[in-house]
Amino acid sequence: MDEPVHDTPTPRPTSRPLPLAGIRVLDVTQVMAGPFCSMLLADLGADVVKIEPPGTGDQTRGAMGFKMKGPDSMGFLNMNRNKRSLALNLKSDAGRDLLLDLAASANVLVENYRPGVMTRLGLGYEAMRARNPGLIYASISGFGQSGPWAKRPGYDLMAQAMSGVMSVTGHPGGPPVKAGVPVADIGCALFAVYAILSAYIGRQAGGEGQYIDASLFDAALAFSIWDVSEYWGTGRIPQPLGTSNRMSAPYQAVRASDGYFVMGATNQKLWRLLCDVLGRGDLFEDSRFLDIPGRLANREELIEELERSFAVKTAEEWVSLLLDAGIPAGRMNTYPEAFESEHGRHRQMRIEVPHPIEGTVPNIGFPVKLMGTPQRTRRHAPLLGEHSDEVLTEFGLSADEIETLRSRGAFAA
Repeated sequence: MDEPVHDTPTPRPTSRPLPLAGIRVLDVTQVMAGPFCSMLLADLGADVVKIEPPGTGDQTRGAMGFKMKGPDSMGFLNMNRNKRSLALNLKSDAGRDLLLDLAASANVLVENYRPGVMTRLGLGYEAMRARNPGLIYASISGFGQSGPWAKRPGYDLMAQAMSGVMSVTGHPGGPPVKAGVPVADIGCALFAVYAILSAYIGRQAGGEGQYIDASLFDAALAFSIWDVSEYWGTGRIPQPLGTSNRMSAPYQAVRASDGYFVMGATNQKLWRLLCDVLGRGDLFEDSRFLDIPGRLANREELIEELERSFAVKTAEEWVSLLLDAGIPAGRMNTYPEAFESEHGRHRQMRIEVPHPIEGTVPNIGFPVKLMGTPQRTRRHAPLLGEHSDEVLTEFGLSADEIETLRSRGAFAA
């Protein structure tokens, strides 16, 4: 069974500031990729000001097919913690002028309008750069800022389909299947964070900011390393493989007496161990399965033989036996089972965030752990416009200036 790891430090409360404390981010994004990107920056200490349309706010506030106590969806509450909200009408002259003023003293701006929209509004990178040469300006879009598809509306589904990801997802001969989680959205968010932090580090030497062009399409393609490597190496167009893997076999979900579990014998040592656990020395000697190329070429026959043996015990029994032998294996968890598992609880992958309307809101925990400066929840996902006056005052505006902007329609729909 699993042995505890004793040499990993435990995150401890600290008086040290979070790594991105002091970095101000203007988050002019909606839905998923942009908000997830800016939330990761906020979790690391950045002061993220979410710029939202008055009246409706981020589209995700009203998303999902069920209602909470307040107007905001659970999806919004899970992607916007640690931010402040400024309701700003970018269709008004006053709103646009104000965003330019705010960008003059910001470190980062992230936006995910369709390519060209921010430039038409007078809020593109060159306009911002003229006010703040050190600004790091990240644009997130479906297909990037250039190319034949750039002006198309882009969502995760389109990126998965048009990048080829859907062509290898699902079972052979089955209908099209997208990945169960939004890999293009989340992948693009992660790559955007990587680029923003790289640009920020680079700026320390030269003082210049830069423009970042991140797209869902590019991110999805970047995740396709194994599949594309097979195509470039063999000329064969990759096809769906279900739960199996194009690099090794057996490595997939297999059926036991009561259902499926996953396991992998990805090298010769593990293959021998698996045959020993099953009492199937005949498989180890079988000419079809002598090495990885043979097991890949005869995958269907291999799995039939293995499942014949796996059928005599339950999935839980096999997982235990395989792990005891040093063979990777695991049960097929639902999300509730994963979060409530002993390991999920130990890793604190469900956290509770106090909220002024909802009471307490469950959030997915921090996916990486900083031991010296552990992330923490400093703020609930903001109510629409909750921090408008607070943020503007911090940016140096007087009460009279804020009132003048209000009268000019900067904050009204």
